[in-house]
Amino acid sequence: MIIEDNERLAQSLQDLLKQIWFDADICTDGITGACQMETGAYDLVILDLMLPGKDGFSVLSEARSRGVQTPVLLLTARSEVEDKVRGLEGGADYYLTKPFEVEELLAVVKTLVRRQGELIPDVVTVGDLKLDRKNYILSGPEKQLQLGKKEYDIMRVLMANKGLVISKETLLLKVWGEGSEAVENNVETYISFLRKKLHFLKVHVWIVTIRGLGYRLTEREETA
Repeated sequence: MIIEDNERLAQSLQDLLKQIWFDADICTDGITGACQMETGAYDLVILDLMLPGKDGFSVLSEARSRGVQTPVLLLTARSEVEDKVRGLEGGADYYLTKPFEVEELLAVVKTLVRRQGELIPDVVTVGDLKLDRKNYILSGPEKQLQLGKKEYDIMRVLMANKGLVISKETLLLKVWGEGSEAVENNVETYISFLRKKLHFLKVHVWIVTIRGLGYRLTEREETA
């Protein structure tokens, strides 16, 4: 998530992140950004300090006080040493000043996400199921299928978090984005599509429904 009140810069950052296969939502004020950050649905937050509604220092400190462990990259025009110290001691993982070098920004993003264990390789494997990120191909031992964008995004999240329960709300946020009109029925529909494709591929991997909580990808079929 990008919390930045300069909409042009925020859009540029969003486009840069797409180059390394990351989708990003944008918040342009501190209050909304703080609320979204506390959902825990993001792999990384890029946070400006000078924001309307609530400044970046407050957003960061409140999130950390509530136990949010999402990596935070402070990206700001404030280059004073005391601001850097305050930001890092307040829980930021990196402090980068504007203007910045694109190469450094992208390197930091990849490093911070990798530190969380969330950096996904070109081919993700769970059991006998493989997902190729470059061409959206889902394959089993003998067959393969081309996935649509939403199917791919959901499967990517599930495979990256194998064994963990992912809520419908998290999938809506990660796949459809903040502000989308999509509802939980959309998630259910695409989960149904993916289950049919897993059955076609004859893999020993399944999407389990955990009632009232969400979905979990497992290497053996379970009942819930």
